[in-house]
Amino acid sequence: MLKLRSGHTLAACFIGYITQAIINNFAPLLFVTFNTSYGISLTLIGLMVTVNFGVQLLVDLLAAKFVDRIGYRPCIVAAHAFSCAGLILLALLPDALPLPEIGLFAASAVYAVGGGLIEVLVSPIVEACPYENKKSVMSLLHSFYCWGQVGVVALSTLFFSLAGIEHWSVLALIWAVIPLLNGVFFAFVPIFPLQKAEGETGGGMGRLFRSGTFWFFVVLMICSGSCEQSVSQWASAFAESGLGVSKTLGDLLGPCMFAVMMGVARVVFSRFGEKLETRTALLIAALGCVGSYALCAFSPLPWLGLVGCALVGISVGIMWPATFSYATASLPSGGTAMFALLALAGDVGCMAGPSAVGAVADAFSGNLQIGIAFGLFFPVLMALVLLMGRRRKKSPQKEPKAPDEG
Repeated sequence: MLKLRSGHTLAACFIGYITQAIINNFAPLLFVTFNTSYGISLTLIGLMVTVNFGVQLLVDLLAAKFVDRIGYRPCIVAAHAFSCAGLILLALLPDALPLPEIGLFAASAVYAVGGGLIEVLVSPIVEACPYENKKSVMSLLHSFYCWGQVGVVALSTLFFSLAGIEHWSVLALIWAVIPLLNGVFFAFVPIFPLQKAEGETGGGMGRLFRSGTFWFFVVLMICSGSCEQSVSQWASAFAESGLGVSKTLGDLLGPCMFAVMMGVARVVFSRFGEKLETRTALLIAALGCVGSYALCAFSPLPWLGLVGCALVGISVGIMWPATFSYATASLPSGGTAMFALLALAGDVGCMAGPSAVGAVADAFSGNLQIGIAFGLFFPVLMALVLLMGRRRKKSPQKEPKAPDEG
């Protein structure tokens, strides 16, 4: 009988992030279809993103309390069960209910429970695995979200070309198989306890809330989520309606190229990230994101707008995993509560950014370029916070522990 080891745990976590990619990126490929087939406004479609990340946010908050009591294994298995169920409901509910948007919102809420749990659990499960180069492994882990997004976009585009986009519900059922099988896999792989730094005792959420260092990372996570999802969630619709290219070409050159570039950035960071000071890397990423968003929003040529989408992918690639690693090094006693609360902060950004883009676009007669332009606020804020933080204190990477500021 095969003995499962930490490598199998890591593989299950990789597939967990592929599941997360399916949850977050399959429905956005259908935003224009939902708009035309069901007559749902862009504002309501933006609220579908809000439901998804809003529920994930709530789960992140609750998980900080219940995960350590229930245990990692039953929670991660349940996460995949919710993900599978939500995708099945996405296929069935919109046509079964008199108001399709209710079906879309309900399905989004169910798979968002799974997505929120995956987000909270996978990083600490990997952090607990017996590997030396934790920052590199963490960045490689997060790259699988990108490869999952590439697979979702590319394979969905192929399916739509062969079977027709009107059969999208069949594809939703096919995607549901992945969380189903990975949930079974997680039932058997070894899960290691999360170790605290020597001499550290967990202070729970209260200790974190009293730490100025923690709030510094909260702002970084909000900006990271907003920078990533404001383009990721709208890239397909932006390419199709905002830039005037075809559905197939728009999906391949919009969200697909975005995900490829984000994955490449994370793999490169996993190879060379140990040699680069994290705060500097994040500042470079934020400034690159400012330029990339500006190219998306203000380019007079469609192909330059698509180049901008790809460059946003490169810029945001390291933001989420680097911030997690940075926080782990700075607050080594944070434990599950820290991972959950930072994931919550990231989901605040994931929810706020795309929703704001949709609302602003609707206010300007559906002009998504103006909506994307509004998204510039988040990378600018991130760069300012990093610059102010640099002046306040040395990088925690050079210190065993960042000062706990009241």
